[in-house]
Amino acid sequence: MSGREVADSRVGSGFGKLALALMCGTVLGGIPAAAYAQDVGAQDGPLIPADQSAPTQSITEINVVGAERLEPNTILSYIRLRVGQPYSAAAADQALKDLAATELFSDYSIQNNNGIVTIKITENPVINRIILEGNKRIKNDKILPEIKLSPRQIFTRSKVRADVARIIELYKRQGRFAASVEPKMVQLSQNRVDVVFEINEGPKSKVRQINIIGNEAFSDGELRSEMLTKQTRFTRFFSSKTSYDPDRLAFDQQKLRQFYLTNGYADFRVVSAVAELTPDKKDFIITYVVEEGKRYKFGDVKVESQLRDFDSEAMTKRLPMHAGDWYNAKQVEDMVDQFSELAGTFGYAFAQVDPEFRRNKDDLTMDVTYVIKEAPRVYVERVDVNGNTLTQDKVVRREFRVAEGDAFNSLQVKRSAARIKSLGYFQENFEIDQKQGSAPDKILLEANIEEQPTGQLQLSAGFSSIESFILAASIQQRNFRGRGQTVGAGVNWSRYSRSVNLSFTEPYVFDRNISTGINIYRKDYNSFNYLSSNRNTTFKQATTGASLRVGVPLTEYMSLVGSYTFNYDDVSLDKNRFFTDRQNPPAFECDPLLAGRYLCEALGTRTSSIVGLTLGYNNLDNGYRPTRGTSVSLTGEYAGVGGSVHYARVSGKAARYWPLGSGFIFSLSAEGGAIKGMNGDDVNLTDRFFLGEPQMRGFDIRGIGPRVLRQPIISDGNGGTTIVTDRDKVSDDALGGNAYYIGRAELEIPLGSGMKEMGLRPSIFMDIGALWSVRTPALQSCGYPDGCSFPVRDSDGNQLYLQTVTNTDGTKTTTSVTSPTAPDGSPNTAQMTSPISPFREVFLGNSSSPRISIGIGVNWNSPFGPLRIDLAKVLRKVDGDDTKTFSFNVGTQF
Repeated sequence: MSGREVADSRVGSGFGKLALALMCGTVLGGIPAAAYAQDVGAQDGPLIPADQSAPTQSITEINVVGAERLEPNTILSYIRLRVGQPYSAAAADQALKDLAATELFSDYSIQNNNGIVTIKITENPVINRIILEGNKRIKNDKILPEIKLSPRQIFTRSKVRADVARIIELYKRQGRFAASVEPKMVQLSQNRVDVVFEINEGPKSKVRQINIIGNEAFSDGELRSEMLTKQTRFTRFFSSKTSYDPDRLAFDQQKLRQFYLTNGYADFRVVSAVAELTPDKKDFIITYVVEEGKRYKFGDVKVESQLRDFDSEAMTKRLPMHAGDWYNAKQVEDMVDQFSELAGTFGYAFAQVDPEFRRNKDDLTMDVTYVIKEAPRVYVERVDVNGNTLTQDKVVRREFRVAEGDAFNSLQVKRSAARIKSLGYFQENFEIDQKQGSAPDKILLEANIEEQPTGQLQLSAGFSSIESFILAASIQQRNFRGRGQTVGAGVNWSRYSRSVNLSFTEPYVFDRNISTGINIYRKDYNSFNYLSSNRNTTFKQATTGASLRVGVPLTEYMSLVGSYTFNYDDVSLDKNRFFTDRQNPPAFECDPLLAGRYLCEALGTRTSSIVGLTLGYNNLDNGYRPTRGTSVSLTGEYAGVGGSVHYARVSGKAARYWPLGSGFIFSLSAEGGAIKGMNGDDVNLTDRFFLGEPQMRGFDIRGIGPRVLRQPIISDGNGGTTIVTDRDKVSDDALGGNAYYIGRAELEIPLGSGMKEMGLRPSIFMDIGALWSVRTPALQSCGYPDGCSFPVRDSDGNQLYLQTVTNTDGTKTTTSVTSPTAPDGSPNTAQMTSPISPFREVFLGNSSSPRISIGIGVNWNSPFGPLRIDLAKVLRKVDGDDTKTFSFNVGTQF
């Protein structure tokens, strides 16, 4: 007796649609299939109706035909027919249903031959592979774990249907409501199949329009601006907020309610919110029906405190809302939070603050009473640290601002969580859990931490507009041996600088709140100037040194750090290029005509013994990317406790960050400093401040402040001379300054979540600053043998360097200045072929007048590493400053 018919699965070119219809217990001609029995004498004869009045027979034998992978006894365990039981149409029908329920068979039937029951089955195929085609937006590794079918499982139609629905649901979550999935099957040998899901992803469903019905007090535009979902517009091309999301729709209803309640509409409600998919399934049209109600004002507002530490009358007087003000539900919620936090600071961890409302519909006022209910003062019973496997308990416990036995203080608990989080050893969403202790007046504090890797090995390469090619390698462990110590080593190499650094920091010396650190380093730096567009090395400075620092906290947010630094500096020049053999007096020394007087003064070796003291205040919420808080530091240094260099230097920095909402972050920062030579010493060139890129955008590196321009004096072709003033053809030497200041204002602009996930953070900025305070160059003789005149000043006060040569006819002409020999005594062919022509020396930029620039910048955590691009426009500069519109800096890890 046949229980079902199975649709034929034929696939063109090896593929075909799955037959998904399950026809178990199909009604044939109005009579249940179970009511049909096959004629005993005709094994393959047609189905005929069973004689319902025939006497029942007992089952004498049950046989299973067609089993391949399954054992017959296993198949028989799925049904209720047993030998010795009476055979009936109802029993056969139930057996067919039981076989169908297993979903293991594509065809099955039952025959009865005088008590010998034969069950014929065709097993479902085994899945060989699951193939996804057409999926680009959601990759295989995201879909395959979500579906039920997998290789080596039995193929079932119900699982196929469920998997189709699941894949479509995944696309709906991405806003692709037009996505469709067509399952197909490829028949293989040995009763195996490949299941193919052909996916048509379709376009992302956008929100074409948001309609609002019933609003009178506020316009559609005002209400749409409060919603997270936005209408599709060309200006929102990169925004992900234009995609339809059912969860976002529910959130927007809450945003609307919050907006109205904040503006006094206490009876506001969203009657309905309907999202309709357009016929082409590309866009949604969302319609909100709202009921605004009447606008209320605050009536009688007071505080009723049941805690003995709080004076109800005094607290009522300090409430920010008063009778007659427009009702603001957000303000009420904020006050509840403030009262709860205030109670927590007094030790009432479980104090309950309930606002009681009384709506007066006659005069449209809302009375609010803040009831602070009685609660016991709570003490910290125990502090538990859980989850740390490497980090020692004391590293976490020493950051707690409350100890066991102390009165509970919610502010101190929050501060403890912030300090533990700022260590950088644990998960970002770390919080301290508060639990009821063994008594109503006791509380348990639990730091449930999840450790994260604190070691860092980095190899990087990149290109900078400042340093050209850059290579760097560093290794650092910020939680060495789980003790909270930091050890590190790093090497940096670029075309113009090289350095190596070893460091160690102990934040708690002998478990006391005293930090120490030491750095040992070697830095080689090649200074430069520009001639035309070429960057030329001028002097080389090699610094070998070490610094030791000790810090102690003064308050929770203020600290004092003392330091001692010892440096050995060696400043050198290429003698073949910048030295000459003088005769008045006889000497082979640095030639100021070739190198410049300031640079000649900086040559040689010197030792610097520097003591410093830094007073700092910092309450930033994040040390790497702050969004709120203040940071201030003031540093004083004195060089002269031993060593050959004597100066005093003071500098300061300050920054403040404000979150403006919706992802906007505004910041103001300022810094400045001054240095003065001591014991009659001038400040060396290498000890001065320099200013430009990257401190001030819009200016070139060392592009601000005092400098000397050497302008060649050339023949004009008519027997006279002319002075070259084109900056691209003039030697430009930055001299640095003894005082500087910088101010910055920056607004970080949020992008859509898609751009945010890419790490893009654009901003607009304004920079202001100046560098000045060096002495004006004095007149000096060129120092050459007979034929070299003294320098003179022109009408503008600029120095002119000329060489006078007597010709054979007795006349004198101005010509070049050269050094005839190299240091080794050989002819100085380089200088003979490229002599220094007469020139004018112009001293510029020594002004405290502010330089101002504005622009836009983008920080991008690119696949190649962190990238910063700035486009700036200089609004104000001083003669001599070098400007630069575009700058970038990028590196990569490999």
